[in-house]
Amino acid sequence: MTLLVWNNALERNTAVFVPITNTPRHYAWGSYSAIADFRGMSPSGEPEAELWLGAHPGSPSRVIGSDSGTTSDSGTTLDSLIAANPEAMLGSALAGSGRLPFLFKVLAANQPLSLQVHPHETGARAGFERENAAGIPLSAFNRNYADPYPKPELIVAVSDSFLALSGFRPLEEVIGVLANLHTADAASRAPEPATLDLLTSHLTGPDPLRTVVEWLLRDGRGDERSSVSRVVTRVTELATTGTTKYSPYAPSFALVGELAASYPGDPGIVISLLLNPVELRRGESLFLDAGNIHAYIRGLGIELMTASDNVLRGGLTPKHIDVPELLAVLDTSPVLPPLLVPIEAAPGVLVYDPGQPDFLLYQIEPRDASAQSSATHPLTRTPAAVSLRGPAIILVEGDDMHVAGATGDCDLGRGTAAFVTPDEQTLTFTGPGIAWIATVGA
Repeated sequence: MTLLVWNNALERNTAVFVPITNTPRHYAWGSYSAIADFRGMSPSGEPEAELWLGAHPGSPSRVIGSDSGTTSDSGTTLDSLIAANPEAMLGSALAGSGRLPFLFKVLAANQPLSLQVHPHETGARAGFERENAAGIPLSAFNRNYADPYPKPELIVAVSDSFLALSGFRPLEEVIGVLANLHTADAASRAPEPATLDLLTSHLTGPDPLRTVVEWLLRDGRGDERSSVSRVVTRVTELATTGTTKYSPYAPSFALVGELAASYPGDPGIVISLLLNPVELRRGESLFLDAGNIHAYIRGLGIELMTASDNVLRGGLTPKHIDVPELLAVLDTSPVLPPLLVPIEAAPGVLVYDPGQPDFLLYQIEPRDASAQSSATHPLTRTPAAVSLRGPAIILVEGDDMHVAGATGDCDLGRGTAAFVTPDEQTLTFTGPGIAWIATVGA
C-alpha cells in the first residue's frame, strides 16, 4: 500500500494498517546485539539501546511505503501522518489533542541505566511551564522537563532474565544492609567503622530515606575528598569482598561491583543498597508510577509509557541532577517491587493493564488447536483476537503473523511493526509468531 493510498484512505476515514519502522537509539548503555536479534537483523556495530515506536517528536516512527512491489522507508513520519488527519488516525476521542498518548519501545540494557524518577501530571505541567518561562532551552544540560506530560511506564521482560532496581526497601532491611556492611568492615584487615557510622548518622528524622538520599546527592558529586566519597569508596570495597557473599542481601552487594565498574565513585552506588533489587523472568512485568525511583540494569524488555521524555535523575549518571526537584517528586515510602501481573483475557491473549488512561499492553500468542500433530496433520493454531479502544501499534516477535481488522489486513514478519487506526475495531491474529499490541487504556 503506497502513501497515496493511505492518504486517500484516511481522507475517506477508512481504517488502515500503516507499516512503520525506526532507527534504534545508540545510547552507550545499550546492547550490541539484542535489538538486532529481536528484529532479525544484522547488528549495526553500535550499542542499540531503545527502538521507539510512536509519534513522540524525539524520535517519531517512519512510515514504510510500497513502490513497484518492494517496501522501503518512505521518510514520512508517523507524527506528520497523524497531524494531516487526526480524526482518522486517532479517532474522535483523541482527535482534539492531535497526540498519540503512548510511546512503545524495545529496550536493551547491557549496562546499568541511571537511577531515575518520573513526575506526576501536575508536576510535569508546572515544571515545563516554569522552565519555559525562565527561557531554558529544551536542549539545555540543566533542563528537567522536556514536555508537560507525566511518564508512568511498564516494562515486560523479553529476555529470560531482566534485572532492575525499583522503589525503597523497608527501613528494617536498610538497617540490615548496613549491619552486614559493619560486620564485613569489622572482619577486614583495616576496619573503618567511623565511615559507615557517618552513613548511618544520616538515616534519621521523620523521613530517614529522603534524608540520606539528599545528603548523598548534595555532598557527593564532584568532590573526591568529600565525606560521601569516602563512604562510597568504603561501601564499594566491602560489598565486593567475599565477606558479603553469604548475606541475605548478597544480590544487592554483587550489584554494587557492577555499578562501580560503570560509574566509579557515584553516590548512586550507595543509593542502590536502599532499593529493592528485582529479577524479572520472561513475561513478568513492573509498573513504575510517578515518584518511583528505579533503574534498569540488564536485559531485553518491551516498554510502554505515556508519550513523554521527562526524567529526573538520581545518580549513576554524568548527566544533570537537580536535587531539589528530584526530592520534590521522589516517593520514599517503602514498597514491595510493583509487579504487574498480566490477566488472561481470552485464550492466547494476555493483557498488562496498569489502570492508566494513556496505555495498556496486549501479548498475543495464538494457541495450538490440538496437542496432536504429525507430518500429515500439522499442528494448527486457533486465532486470537482483541478489540481496540483507540489507535494501536503492533510489534511482532519471533515469527510471522497475519492480522485482520474490520476492513483491512496485513502480514508482519519478525521484528516488524504497524500502526493501526481505531476503525479497524477487532484485530484477529493468526500465525506462529507473538504479537505485542500497545493501545490506549480504558
